[in-house]
Amino acid sequence: MQLYNTMTRTKEPFVSRVPGKVAMYVCGITAYDLCHIGHARSSVVFDVLVRYLRHIGFDVTFVRNFTDVDDKIIKKANAEGTTSQEIAERYIATFYEDMDKLGILRPNAEPKATEYIGEMASLAQRLIDSGHAYRTPSGDVYFRVRSFAGYGKLSGRDVEDMRSGARVAPGEEKEDPLDFALWKASKPGEPVWESPFGPGRPGWHLECSAMSEKLLGMPIDIHGGGQDLIFPHHENEIAQSEAAIGGEFCRYWVHNGFVRINTEKMSKSLGNFITIRDIYARYLPEVLRFFLLSSQYRSPLDYSDQGLDEAEKGIKRIYTAKVQMEQALARAKWSETKLPADVTEELSRHEEGFTAAMDDDLNTAQAMGHVFGLVRLAGRLMEDKTLVKSRETAEVLRRILANFAVWAEVIGVFGTDAAAFLAELKACRLTRLGIDATRVDALVAERQDARKAKDFARSDAIRDELAVLGVTVMDTPTGPQWDIA
Repeated sequence: MQLYNTMTRTKEPFVSRVPGKVAMYVCGITAYDLCHIGHARSSVVFDVLVRYLRHIGFDVTFVRNFTDVDDKIIKKANAEGTTSQEIAERYIATFYEDMDKLGILRPNAEPKATEYIGEMASLAQRLIDSGHAYRTPSGDVYFRVRSFAGYGKLSGRDVEDMRSGARVAPGEEKEDPLDFALWKASKPGEPVWESPFGPGRPGWHLECSAMSEKLLGMPIDIHGGGQDLIFPHHENEIAQSEAAIGGEFCRYWVHNGFVRINTEKMSKSLGNFITIRDIYARYLPEVLRFFLLSSQYRSPLDYSDQGLDEAEKGIKRIYTAKVQMEQALARAKWSETKLPADVTEELSRHEEGFTAAMDDDLNTAQAMGHVFGLVRLAGRLMEDKTLVKSRETAEVLRRILANFAVWAEVIGVFGTDAAAFLAELKACRLTRLGIDATRVDALVAERQDARKAKDFARSDAIRDELAVLGVTVMDTPTGPQWDIA
């Protein structure tokens, strides 16, 4: 398997520090608000990475943190007249609700920053003792950026360029404008912990370094997060961790691309801020997951209703194929008709292609192309009145369904009961489109009565009325079946 390493800006063969084992850390949410679609993308990307690494035989220890003490949390708590802890617990709970629906596996450990204050204070002290950090008269502790020669190597930024134009804000006691806070002295209205530097709270960057060292050991194999974390968060993590341990902090840096809303950057100020719950109000969670996997994880992803509609059609197509294959396999008698040789060759090509795509830097978009390749293959076999009865066709369909079962575990979609999902999808679409199912049922029944009475003019008129609603009717041996076009 190859992964794109942000540090080297190239794809590299993935080799873990300990053979057969992977130590992986991903930055989690700052718990002060509902999760948005950007959180959904990051969560799905690293969920699939964990799933696939386990699928190919690695024993993965996956750690994802919760930031439960931060300026934004404190600000919200003060505005609501409550505590930072209450705010953090509220939004950690909503995070779980949203991510569980999205099929995100729980990590091996989910540390909260407030549970590792001692480790953070100890790390800051080590940096002070080694000269990489300093304490100010007011009790703040800062990291000396210029003391770490490799600063900027992840983001590609030059220290001198960053220094140009940088200023120390009034009231700050930094030696250099680039220095960043490891510990902040206590202020009125903020949560406080004791430390060797006096009462206060840790800076944001410190928690991930302290927790990854404590829970995974150094160096960790994979550190992940969104591209927005490359600078300054991950850059600062590298500086403080490597300055403290005197060696490599992380072997592979993996970052997912941004989500844009109708080609624009998502922002509350632009009024295009979309929460996961906004999407769940209109689409099934599995449709959102399918949509998020439709692009290679490093590429920008453009969110739009049209994109979700296309994802909905795509996942419906896969589930419909599963139902059709299961129905075809329920046949009692089979012929000995031979399949063309290229059928098994095509099947093997898509099986190998799925694995090759996932091995190539987790290219889920390309992998999904091979899923649809098997959908098309199954469709051709089932549409052929001779081949659909072949015993060899049955073997191919069983093999396709077996592949789908394995791949569903890897990417976390199309793994539920097909008939149940299609019924749920239909109900969701009816609600979103404002279509009254009872009225549709009545019109379909009236059309059937008109057909029996050979009143084809009325039958055609009802068909046209249903078409205006976006409803199509299929006449089957067991009676009419309707769906949304």
